[in-house]
Amino acid sequence: MKITTFNPQIITKNEDEIVKLFEELGFEKRHQKDDIGDMVVKGIIMRNEDNFKIDISNPDAMPEAPDMTSIRMNVDDFDEAYNLLISHGFKNFYGNDTVDTPSSKSALLFAPSGYSINLVKHIKK
Repeated sequence: MKITTFNPQIITKNEDEIVKLFEELGFEKRHQKDDIGDMVVKGIIMRNEDNFKIDISNPDAMPEAPDMTSIRMNVDDFDEAYNLLISHGFKNFYGNDTVDTPSSKSALLFAPSGYSINLVKHIKK
C-alpha cells in the first residue's frame, strides 16, 4: 500500500470562516467537490505556495457541533489500508459502509484513542 496524500482536514459547519482564515494564511482554494455521499459533504482542498495542503469538509447533515480535525490519507489500495487500520482497533463512522462516488471511495475511521483518519482512494478512469 502506498500513501499518496497525507494532510490535515477540518470538518466544520463554519466553512466560510475557516476558508477565510486559511486564505489570510496564504492558502488558495485548489479544488471543490460538492454533494459527496449521504451526508452531502462539500469538500474543499486548499494549498499554499510551499505545497502544504489542508482540506475543509462541510457535511450538510452534520449537526451543529464543534469543529473536528482529522487526517486525510489517500492510498492506492483502500482495502489493504482499511483492514490494517481496523486490525489496530479503528472504528468506521459509517458502520460497515463506505462513501462511494464515481471518483473516490472513503471512510472516516476513529482510533481507539479518539483521533480520526479520513481514508480515501481516488478512482482513476
